[in-house]
Amino acid sequence: MAVTFNHTIIAAKDRTESALFFRELLEVQEAPSWGPFTNIQLPDGVLLQFAEPPVEIQMQHYAFLVDDELFDRAYQRLCDRGIEHWADPQMRRPNEINDEHGGRGVYFKDPAGHAIELITRPYL
Repeated sequence: MAVTFNHTIIAAKDRTESALFFRELLEVQEAPSWGPFTNIQLPDGVLLQFAEPPVEIQMQHYAFLVDDELFDRAYQRLCDRGIEHWADPQMRRPNEINDEHGGRGVYFKDPAGHAIELITRPYL
């Protein structure tokens, strides 16, 4: 069997709020949830599990490769909701997107403070 990515646990201040944020932004469905997890599933089968850890949340970086149409819709949702965003990971170019790597990209923070990136072309 080839290696594939199956799931990850994303720390959240409010697991329901974070799961809903990603479901709406990425236009994905919720998945069955259990125990301390509220889950969503990406189209490729990867499960994102949101949980509220008993420790302070450390910022992580998550990047999602999306098609141009979803990027446009997601970016519009960020703007409509007034979510601060940047064209660069250093957060020096506010309210912009980038056109690096032959595509477009944007950085912003999710409800738990994680650094999220949407890109339309892979880096490699």
